[in-house]
Amino acid sequence: MTNRDWTTVFEVIGSISAMAYALLIASNTGNEVLGFSLLLISALLFAAWGWLDKRWTFLLLQAFYAGSAIIGLVRWS
Repeated sequence: MTNRDWTTVFEVIGSISAMAYALLIASNTGNEVLGFSLLLISALLFAAWGWLDKRWTFLLLQAFYAGSAIIGLVRWS
């Protein structure tokens, strides 16, 4: 697979994970750990995309989101 193929996979799965995270957190149904886990997965996939495309600011943003996900996991575990 080419870098472009990988970035497409990372983009699609990362986006779906981020949408599921947002819905779980907004629903306030007690699924916070799952939601923050999905945020972490999304941030890691988007970080891989940023790394492959050499989008360093985007990669930095994903580090922030990953940190937020870890804080959420610690807080709700």
